[in-house]
Amino acid sequence: MAIAAAELARRKAREEDGSGSRANAVNFNQQSFESLRAECLQTGALFCDPTFPAAWDSLGYNQLGRYSSKTIGVEWRRPTELCSNPQFIVDGAKRTDICQGALGDCWLLAAIASLTLDPDILGRVVPAGQSFSSSYAGIFHFQLWRYGEWVDVVVDDRLPVKDGKLLFVHSAQGGEFWSALLEKAYAKVSSSYEALSGGSSIEGFEDFTGGIAESFNLQEAPPTLFHIIRKALKLGSLLGCSIDISSSSETEAITRQKLVKGHAYSVTAAQQVHVSGSVVELLRIRNPWGQVEWTGAWSDSSREWDGVEPEEKKKLDHAADDGEFWMSYTDFLRQFSRLDICNLSPDTLTGDTAGRWNYADFEGVWRVGSTAGGCRNYPATFCSNPQFFIQLKDVDDDPHDGEDGCTALIGLMQKDTRRERRFGRDLNTIGFAIYEVPDEYKGRSNVHLGPDVLLRRAAVARSRNFINLREVCDRFKLPPGEYVVIPSTFEPHRKGSFILRVFTEKQAASSPMEEDVDADISEPDVGQNDVDPHFKHLFVQISGNDSEISAHELQQILDKVVSQRSDVKTDGFSLQTCRSIISLLDVDGSSKLGLLEFHRLWTKIQKYLEIFKSHDSDGSGTMSSHEIRAALAEAGFQVNSAVIGQIVGRYADASFAIDFDCFIGCLIRLELLVKMFRTLDQKNQGRIQLDLQQWVYLAIS
Repeated sequence: MAIAAAELARRKAREEDGSGSRANAVNFNQQSFESLRAECLQTGALFCDPTFPAAWDSLGYNQLGRYSSKTIGVEWRRPTELCSNPQFIVDGAKRTDICQGALGDCWLLAAIASLTLDPDILGRVVPAGQSFSSSYAGIFHFQLWRYGEWVDVVVDDRLPVKDGKLLFVHSAQGGEFWSALLEKAYAKVSSSYEALSGGSSIEGFEDFTGGIAESFNLQEAPPTLFHIIRKALKLGSLLGCSIDISSSSETEAITRQKLVKGHAYSVTAAQQVHVSGSVVELLRIRNPWGQVEWTGAWSDSSREWDGVEPEEKKKLDHAADDGEFWMSYTDFLRQFSRLDICNLSPDTLTGDTAGRWNYADFEGVWRVGSTAGGCRNYPATFCSNPQFFIQLKDVDDDPHDGEDGCTALIGLMQKDTRRERRFGRDLNTIGFAIYEVPDEYKGRSNVHLGPDVLLRRAAVARSRNFINLREVCDRFKLPPGEYVVIPSTFEPHRKGSFILRVFTEKQAASSPMEEDVDADISEPDVGQNDVDPHFKHLFVQISGNDSEISAHELQQILDKVVSQRSDVKTDGFSLQTCRSIISLLDVDGSSKLGLLEFHRLWTKIQKYLEIFKSHDSDGSGTMSSHEIRAALAEAGFQVNSAVIGQIVGRYADASFAIDFDCFIGCLIRLELLVKMFRTLDQKNQGRIQLDLQQWVYLAIS
């Protein structure tokens, strides 16, 4: 309950004051840089981060764990202990400030290197005003995009050192520390340094910009890709490339021409040069190692440069020994396997004019038993997945492919993938399908499409693959209309949290596709004359001398009646359920049920029994948790996926089956909550306000 309350509070803050936006970053781990620095300056103590301590756990859990040979002799030291005059940034951040250490995070370093090409992006990730002199307190901070929100991450400046040298990323100059501290901040949000090992530069690109990334297979490169690269660099996009490997033994293997396989490079420039009257397209590539450069055509000392005019040659700065090199675009396509591009405005990569996407993002959860429905191959559970509504109204301006339609870029990203590594949890295999909203539901996003819709029609589009990556992202061109996006894991019953991002070239309405929580409960007006004489006789027999039924007596009655039925399963009604029943139906405040109150209960249970049986599709005597939404709707309760998740967690068993007594308990509880809310919402505003005493009183009732 406390976790659910915290999540509701976080989402409310995001809606009300833009918490988590670029302009209002959230303090990671609730640590305020300004407050902590002020406290350290006042006390004269250097900051020591209790949430990411200078200890083994922060290094790693396996290859960099406590007993690993790689961590023997590792110490944590501050830059002031490593050199006489440490600097945060010297003469601006440069690509040469980033040299890889003993950690396989070249993908991250390639992204950091590209970050230095755009002062505006760099200034957001690496806030200004930090140094080892003015107001130095051993604390620094950085801002990262994490699954839909910006977070401000503080770190102390104790860095892992071995044999007197920084163990991980370092500056070529040796006395500059912004890149090492940024790497530490990224390790902190990922739970350890080891969690950074292996990845795609796309991940770093997106976490530094909040942008959307597209990936190109260079064996199938579009004919305009060089133009796309130039335009992307001009617009401040971050670009990375790599060479695929066929086995783990090829990881970081160096080719004959000094290219490293399975290694993340960054693309830092694209230029055309004139040679003997013809134009040659060149790309500048950077190796985050700061060394090991391409030795083929157009490398630093190759003879191809002899045909270039001195002015052009000087402009391209082609001979620096810094891990950065030029190569022809044709060689690039031949030697590299993949190119990743991340930009805040990816529509400008294929259009003639710059523009910005219309953007929306949504958080979601795949909960086992409620919303983890798997892909369309699993019809019994598929419709339980979260659903998101998109309304596309206007076609693109000047479509680059000559076809009218509405461009949408959809990215599905699973959350906390690196933090989960230490627990041995693998990435889910994820993807999504897009369906057209049928006519009878158009104009509405407050519905949840069920099997009667989704299982009777084909998807109009889907992600190219279900794949175990952090993010699946695809570009679509759809006719104007209303659509529902259904993100899922490939198999059902796989838990996970995700963020769905929707970019559209033109303005578009988008929202979660969820029911409004509501209830339509009809209570028959029953008088003494409406009660069957035989029922009265039975009531007198079971109620005793006081002609009323207590919670204990009700428990015995219900258990006895249900135990005689072979078509439903039960492990007995709990006393708490029986107390809730009495609380709901007790009109005179006696805490017991009289004749008319018991008659209403009996009528209600008979109705709920028929609903239960109709949704027990396999005749097992229990109801699958994935069938509960439809059963609740038939009983008059309209609930959304968040409420369904809480219901399943409370009332389903270990195999996610709901027996009859739990079904009754759920319905009674829902009806009681709705009744309490409507009693307090006297002005029918759809909201109530309680003080602590009122809240505790009602919660215990």
